[in-house]
Amino acid sequence: MWSQVYDPLGNAALSTVCAALPVVVLLGALGLFRIKAHIAAVLGLLTSLAVAVFIFGMPAGMAASTAIFGAAYGLFPIGWIVLNVIFLYQLTNERGLFKVLRDSITTVTSDRRLQVLLVAFCFGAFFEGASGFGTPVAVTGAILMGLGFSPLAACGLSLIANTAPVAYGALGTPIIALQSVTGLDLLELSAMVGRQLPVFSLIVPFWLMCAFAGFRGAMAVWPPTLIAGLAFAIPQFLISNYHGPWLVDVVSAVVSMGVLTAFLKVWQPRTVWVATGQESNGPVTVGVAHKYSTREVFQAWTPFIILSILVFVWGLPQFKALLDGLSIVRIEVPGLHNLVLRVPPVVPSPRPEAAIFVLNWLSATGSGILVAAIIAGFVMGYSVRGLLRTYWQTLKLVRFSLLTISAMMAIGYTTRYGGLDATMGLAFATTGVLYPIFGTMLGWLGVALTGSDTSSNVLFGSLQTITANQLGLSPTLMAAANSSGGVMCKIIDAQSIVVASTATLWFGHEGDILRYVFFHSIVLALLVGVLVFLQAYVYPFTLMVVR
Repeated sequence: MWSQVYDPLGNAALSTVCAALPVVVLLGALGLFRIKAHIAAVLGLLTSLAVAVFIFGMPAGMAASTAIFGAAYGLFPIGWIVLNVIFLYQLTNERGLFKVLRDSITTVTSDRRLQVLLVAFCFGAFFEGASGFGTPVAVTGAILMGLGFSPLAACGLSLIANTAPVAYGALGTPIIALQSVTGLDLLELSAMVGRQLPVFSLIVPFWLMCAFAGFRGAMAVWPPTLIAGLAFAIPQFLISNYHGPWLVDVVSAVVSMGVLTAFLKVWQPRTVWVATGQESNGPVTVGVAHKYSTREVFQAWTPFIILSILVFVWGLPQFKALLDGLSIVRIEVPGLHNLVLRVPPVVPSPRPEAAIFVLNWLSATGSGILVAAIIAGFVMGYSVRGLLRTYWQTLKLVRFSLLTISAMMAIGYTTRYGGLDATMGLAFATTGVLYPIFGTMLGWLGVALTGSDTSSNVLFGSLQTITANQLGLSPTLMAAANSSGGVMCKIIDAQSIVVASTATLWFGHEGDILRYVFFHSIVLALLVGVLVFLQAYVYPFTLMVVR
């Protein structure tokens, strides 16, 4: 058994700098040097292995096992989701149904700003609530591309929109995982996050509009933007506080979509944006007429209706448990499982880290998406041979993206098992009275390292509660802040960026996407930190805290 060391150089600052090197190399290669994503990911992985072995003292064989474990997780379940979402997109695109879908959306509104609001924010939130793990970015990015948005806009806007719903994604998985590592009450955690993120459910739609159309362009459509935000934030608050984390996003997204669509039947902006930076003046109708029959429009939406239903069903705990009982395989990683000892002050007492690869091949979200794609393919008239041909083409199309995701997850796992993450976390924990802000940013860092709000909660949830108790803060507040802060890193999480570039078929431009969204992620995360700071110390915000 190998025990983690959190200050291997005898200097906390220098050890922290070394621990941060893998993330710096990865993001620097992508954003500054514009290196291709799969090469940047491999460079980051090599850096993480070198730091873990030569500075933190992790045995080389154990480090290699960690990297393989992380790469496997990158392929399954994450890569499995991406592959099958793109497969469905390819099927619908080959049949010409994406054009019909695009034109049908313009019957609700032909304004590009409102299309972003409807697709990226409302529709994306539904997929986040039903499945999470990159699904909303993949689906909404592809739809926005089909609507004629540029690849950069489709990627960036989908990423920005996929923030406020993330903490309750995949039927509340991040909150449930947070409860499991902190021992805090699940409903209290759900309620506390539900007193932070609804504020940003109001902010994010306006932020999204400003990012796309600028301040003046956003203010021209403030009524539907406000309505979409309110229709999401109010159910988000009520369900998270009085029911629990499971159905928060699904119900809120459905309410928001319904209310926004109904409002757009009676309201349209005076000036309609038909493309980025372009406007058309003159009389405006509620929608734009198209030549397709109701049957043809329904056929175009059928694949996504099937996808929505199956993804939701696949995410239900009872159905997932049934499929797990038929298919799940748990593999203890040789040379790693229970051989890494995590020690105080990161955890209350020394604890071996489990390393079990869960091959839930039937209950995985990607499997549900594959079943939806196959059913939709038959409905669209594909033969078995045609489906296999398109699937092979899709596999070739996304091969480098799968490599990139695997390498990025390998980085995250190496930093976790090597103790690099804890070194960075402990540096945040020394900030004293400012810890509510830095603790929130710790959640942001966790998502940067792992690509997942769930994984970030598992990673730093215990450290958050320990530090909160030492500083006299509410453990529930800081545990919730970890999740709320983490969601804002989904915008720049390298894994999400690769998913977005793959969904929009804009390979090799991950650095451009990162530069487009980086500022938004940092500022939104800091705003969450400010809210948590106010909840910790300033009346009347302190009344919102669950203690």
